[in-house]
Amino acid sequence: MSEPKRNYPVPEQEHDPRFTIGLLFDVERLIVSAGYPPLENMDRVDLQEALFRFLYRGVYGDG
Repeated sequence: MSEPKRNYPVPEQEHDPRFTIGLLFDVERLIVSAGYPPLENMDRVDLQEALFRFLYRGVYGDG
């Protein structure tokens, strides 16, 4: 059985103009609008790192 198709992680670029603080705030806004508590400063750092890993490194850091 073949592995399911995946689109992520994407190739990491030295500077990807799509990965902005605005993207982080958009994700934060969605999380809070779903009923989760507001993020504090260190929560944002953790979210940014998790988002970066998802987009560029994959679940196991193999991207």
